[in-house]
Amino acid sequence: MRLIDHFVVGGNGGGGGQATRHGDVFNPSTGQIQARVALGDQALLDKVVATAQEAQLSWAATNPQRRARVLFRFKELIEQNMQSLAELLASEHGKVVDDAKGDIQRGLEVVEFCCSIPHMLKGEYTQGAGPGIDVYSMRQPLGVGAGITPFNFPAMIPMWMFAPAVAAGNTFILKPSERDPSVPVRLAELFREAGAPEGVLQVVHGDKEMVDAILDHPGIAAVSFVGSSDIAHYVYKRGVDAGKRVQAMGGAKNHAIIMPDADMDQTVNDLMGAAFGSAGERCMALPVAVPVGEETADILREKVIAAIDKLKVGISTDPEAQYGPVVTAIHKQRIEDWIQTGVNEGAELVVDGRGFKLQGYEEGFFVGPSLFDHVTPDMSAYKEEIFGPVLQIVRAKTFEEAIELPTRHQYGNGVAIFTRNGHAAREFAGRVQVGMVGINVPIPVPVAYHSFGGWKRSAFGDHNQYGMEGVRFWTKVKTVTQRWPDGGAAGDSAFIIPTMG
Repeated sequence: MRLIDHFVVGGNGGGGGQATRHGDVFNPSTGQIQARVALGDQALLDKVVATAQEAQLSWAATNPQRRARVLFRFKELIEQNMQSLAELLASEHGKVVDDAKGDIQRGLEVVEFCCSIPHMLKGEYTQGAGPGIDVYSMRQPLGVGAGITPFNFPAMIPMWMFAPAVAAGNTFILKPSERDPSVPVRLAELFREAGAPEGVLQVVHGDKEMVDAILDHPGIAAVSFVGSSDIAHYVYKRGVDAGKRVQAMGGAKNHAIIMPDADMDQTVNDLMGAAFGSAGERCMALPVAVPVGEETADILREKVIAAIDKLKVGISTDPEAQYGPVVTAIHKQRIEDWIQTGVNEGAELVVDGRGFKLQGYEEGFFVGPSLFDHVTPDMSAYKEEIFGPVLQIVRAKTFEEAIELPTRHQYGNGVAIFTRNGHAAREFAGRVQVGMVGINVPIPVPVAYHSFGGWKRSAFGDHNQYGMEGVRFWTKVKTVTQRWPDGGAAGDSAFIIPTMG
């Protein structure tokens, strides 16, 4: 059986055949174990951090333009290997190959942005801030950074993290999800092939033991995390208590507000992809539809039922499938348990996706599309993130009621409004208490030169992912005040705070 090892300097670093613990990696389409992944420990991390610290000194001393050239070559290698990367990703995650390509492409866009790192690291300069005094600032790397990434985007989110970190002169240790670890390792191999020195990007595998070791290690200066909100809060608190800079992105329950004047056919088409694409395993999925007015709700319901009837669920390599299986049997059971919870709480289960079987792949981790209507804000199935192919309709009587639903929800990652009314869209965007807003855009993940980040329990920390926010997170500002004496007589000693007057 294939073994997925760590990608670290000096071979397997205690992993591989020497590892005392391993995890199973499944093919979600068949339900069968296809590989085993070596799980690391504190001793392995100590070696990896020491290597990263040594490599960071020379990497930071490499001028930004040369670091950018490595990223340019890395981008080219990913493009050349896009098909094989997508197939590998799909085989472990379960998302269809075209969706896997999108996963890789959205990460690659951040790599492209980071190729401009020489410009982004420029500081500020003031000539003549005082008599013969100039002041300037510079952005410098933090040292060794680490990323802890989730299963649902095994290519995109690692690149969101390590691209700005290494571009800025840090070295990086990636701890991907043990459920689909192969693509992160392959990315590190390609980065090394692109010309990065050994130790600049290393990959370690593990479970909570490795996560805690990363959060506690004194040699790691900053940690970026994406996962569920409870774990994000844990990571943030433990990392900050250990003196680290931490950004921790959590869960979501994104809403789609559907106004009576919306283009209903386009809205339903967008909802199908946003709610059911990637089997709903996205933190920017759109699992809650909020039609305004009973007539709008009734029209939406009928059109969604008809659209669900046309959805095709298939294996990850089926070019006609619109989404594939979920990642594990445990996660499949969790989704189906949430569906039952919704029923128990009194929501109307209009379409039941439980018990879905695909001929020839009966052991695969498939969940059919499910639709609830008459969901209310007091239901736990509405309050919590299901993270599966489940769409819930929460009916709102007015625009004011609709805007209050995402505003008052515990999560604040993304939200969308569908309308032809510019005033309503502008009012909504300004007032809703959510970090990312789409206007007739179902999944408003910002482009690479802006930044990604939610509010409330969807994010912990002061900086968003990628864009200039990412550069700020992975750097620290140093400000220099300089004076060059002109050779005149020395002045009197100053015992008061200096001023520039």
